[in-house]
Amino acid sequence: MGTIFAIANQKGGVGKTTTAVNVAASVADAGYDTLLVDLDPQCNATVGVGLPKDVSPSVYDCLGGELSLSEAARPTAFTRLSAVPATPDLAGANIELPRLPGSETRLRDQLGDVRERFLFTVLDCPPSLGPLTVNALVAADRVIVPVQTEYFALEGLAGLLDTLSLIQRELNPLLTVAGMILTMHDARTRLAQDVEREVREHFPELVFDTVIPRNVRLGEAPSFGLPAIRHAPQSAGSAAYLKLAREVAARA
Repeated sequence: MGTIFAIANQKGGVGKTTTAVNVAASVADAGYDTLLVDLDPQCNATVGVGLPKDVSPSVYDCLGGELSLSEAARPTAFTRLSAVPATPDLAGANIELPRLPGSETRLRDQLGDVRERFLFTVLDCPPSLGPLTVNALVAADRVIVPVQTEYFALEGLAGLLDTLSLIQRELNPLLTVAGMILTMHDARTRLAQDVEREVREHFPELVFDTVIPRNVRLGEAPSFGLPAIRHAPQSAGSAAYLKLAREVAARA
């Protein structure tokens, strides 16, 4: 039976999509059937695995009840990695979903046989706590929270954890936090060191050992339609995500 992970943080630019794409690709490279689901209207995860933004079917069709997530999954160029792409139309779901019955559970209701087909499913959430992120958290078993090692990233954590508690209480009591991953870390700066120390002190059992460094190769990989672990496998960023994937698998 497969495990569904949501990669979530309402703050933008903290490395959610980079984490989703590279963890999914790393797990697939290890020989496990993996599904990447793009729930962000910006379609960055879709492009990051080499798919176009206008491909159909998409996750929008799943949320509308037309297809199951399993039926919408399509192979990528990478062995054992499939994806359910996003399109810009997904932006309309933020308005449409609240009008539908059972709006918070639409994604969970459309999973199909995802758990039977894929050992790991990774849901890439948009940078908000709106209907799309709520649907991902209701459908997921575990949530991974990327935390940029900068001051403002800390301020958003409290709101996210409050939302997770609400989801657990009202909609998905089985949801657990797999861990927090420190991203865009520049070990040369005092600020990054201070943020890392503070997060580890407040959440000693939750923070992954792996730290994702600030790395040029991670930033440029999507422009080639590749995960960083394929674009620059020898880079520090790729090595960190391979290590993180092993940690995630151990906590699944």
